[in-house]
Amino acid sequence: MLKTISPIDNSLYLEIPYASDSTIENTLTLSHEAKTIWKNTSLQERKKLIAKFVESFLSNNKEIEEELSRQMGRPISQCAGELRGFEERAKYMIDNAERALEKVISKNDNEFDNYVNKDPLGTIFIIAPWNYPYNTSVNSIVPSLLAGNCVILKHSSQTPLCAEQLLKAAKNSGIPESVFQILHLEHSSTSRIISDHRINHVLFTGSVSGGREIKKAIGTRFIGAGLELGGKDPAYVRSDCNFEHTVENLVDGSYFNSGQSCCGIERIYVDESIFDNFVEAFKTQTEKYILDNPLDKLTNLGPVVKLSAAKNIRNQVLKAINEGAKNIIDGSKFKKDSLENCYVSPSALINVSHDMEFMMEETFGPTVGIMKVKNEKDAEALMNDSAYGLTASVWTSDKEFAANFGNKIQTGTFFMNRCDYLDPGLAWTGVKDTGMGITLSILGFDHLTRAKSYHLRKV
Repeated sequence: MLKTISPIDNSLYLEIPYASDSTIENTLTLSHEAKTIWKNTSLQERKKLIAKFVESFLSNNKEIEEELSRQMGRPISQCAGELRGFEERAKYMIDNAERALEKVISKNDNEFDNYVNKDPLGTIFIIAPWNYPYNTSVNSIVPSLLAGNCVILKHSSQTPLCAEQLLKAAKNSGIPESVFQILHLEHSSTSRIISDHRINHVLFTGSVSGGREIKKAIGTRFIGAGLELGGKDPAYVRSDCNFEHTVENLVDGSYFNSGQSCCGIERIYVDESIFDNFVEAFKTQTEKYILDNPLDKLTNLGPVVKLSAAKNIRNQVLKAINEGAKNIIDGSKFKKDSLENCYVSPSALINVSHDMEFMMEETFGPTVGIMKVKNEKDAEALMNDSAYGLTASVWTSDKEFAANFGNKIQTGTFFMNRCDYLDPGLAWTGVKDTGMGITLSILGFDHLTRAKSYHLRKV
């Protein structure tokens, strides 16, 4: 049985049977048989059905928001934001599907009609995470279906009801049941499905170790994978920044979703001339948070996802403090924090260095390291001194500087005066151990299709 423990009170929230071997086999068979039918469904009809899918999903927002809060602990006052993100991303992909999937014409004259079609891959196996269970899955589900692929979705065992809500919306929209299916799976069954010849592509969001397991399961098969594997995202605060705006946004970027975001801020490098003022302002802003039951509408900082995560976060912070770091946040202001629960007080550490695990390994919790730098060269070197590269940001009033500086930073997305945000018109990708592949933008469709060239000569 799949068991989901709610981080709100560590009680058993729900139990769902894992898919049996016969259910898995039937799901793979149905998807394989539906590929040709869905591929030959016109793009206009696919768009129509997927728009209904999005509309049906959003119409159930109140139930979805409460389930989301109970499953992974996000404050219910913030859950509607994920649904808005779902809608924005889905709408972009629906509106831009023709442009992304249009054929590429090489030659068209009296003798030749040469072009490239973008054919669907077949069946896409999507493995979605718990931290943004709808925003991450919509990035994969909608373009996969629009491109003419069938989808099998496996959601995290922490958020299985998210998969159920998406399936319900798909059924209500009229998308054929064999085209969009879900499975609740444990690790061994997941690996077995990836290695099955009826799976044509894998999309995974999760840990680096999880990404390596995906690659192992693919083995010698000639299929691709899109892997988004997290980050240790840095920010550089220049002396010419809009100070109030910078502090407010970097506090939010560090602690939103209890810091459980692959593109959340985990490292901040501040120009030495404003360092002391920045630290004091950051402390003041952070201590305004209300850490409490996420179902309370006044709460803006909820528990982390599970006890083991809370323990890992606390241990990493404590290790850094034992190595000389200092926590500037007064933990006594957060009464809900206890070693026996998932409520972790926000922390911000100074006197940190890259000799510490805290500044090098992903924490995925409500904590951040703040370091003083002399100049942009120091900031550049420290920002690039990481195994990850999802997003990075600079906080400055000089746009020309920002563009030039961004060119030196090893990252998939570079922000100026913004962080922890996703524009569906931009490619979401990363470098180094952050993974491989692209979602969103019109480029995201290319990884879900294969090129097929037509060379037609008129004789």
